[in-house]
Amino acid sequence: MPKIGNAKILILATHGFEQSELLKPLEELRAKGAKVDVASPEEGQIRGWDGGDWGAAVPVDVPLSKVSEADYDALVLPGGQINPDLLRVNPQALELIKAFADKGKVIGAICHAPWLLIEAGLVKGRKVTSYHSIRTDMENAGGKWTDEPVVSDWGIVTSRKPDDLPHFIAKIAEEVEEGRHQRAA
Repeated sequence: MPKIGNAKILILATHGFEQSELLKPLEELRAKGAKVDVASPEEGQIRGWDGGDWGAAVPVDVPLSKVSEADYDALVLPGGQINPDLLRVNPQALELIKAFADKGKVIGAICHAPWLLIEAGLVKGRKVTSYHSIRTDMENAGGKWTDEPVVSDWGIVTSRKPDDLPHFIAKIAEEVEEGRHQRAA
C-alpha cells in the first residue's frame, strides 16, 4: 500500500483530451508527491481540448510503446470526446488498461473515458458513472450506472465531468493508498 507521495501514476491520453481532466490530476497528484507520467501513442506533445477549441499542449513523458504497467501503481484516463474515441480503437492502449486491471491496480476514468473501460471489458457488473451522454453505452455494456460525482468499484474509479475533479482526484489517491484490488478483469 504505497502512500500517495510514493506512488507512480500514469496518465494515458492522446490529442483531444479534456484539458482540465488531464492537467488537474497531473498537477494535484504531483503536488501530493506522486510521480506522474503522461503516456501517449504520439511522441513529443499532445494537445488538449478546452471549451470549444484546441487548448494547451502537454509534453509526453513516455511513448505508449515503451510503457509497462509494472512501473506504475495507478492509471488515469482523462475524457473529452476525441481522446477516448481515438484510444478505444488502439490495441496497445487497451492492452495496457487490461494489464492494470489484471494486476488489480487502480484505474480512474472520467467523463467519456469510461468508453475505454467498456472496450477493455471492465464495466459489466460494476457500479459506474460517466458523462451523462454515454450512460446508455455504460448500461449496454452491463454497468450499473449511477449519477454521482465519483464511484469506485474495487479500484475502478469513474467520474462524470470536470466539476467532479476534486472528488475524482481524492478517490484515486485514497484507492492507491488502499493497494491492489482483487477483482475479476
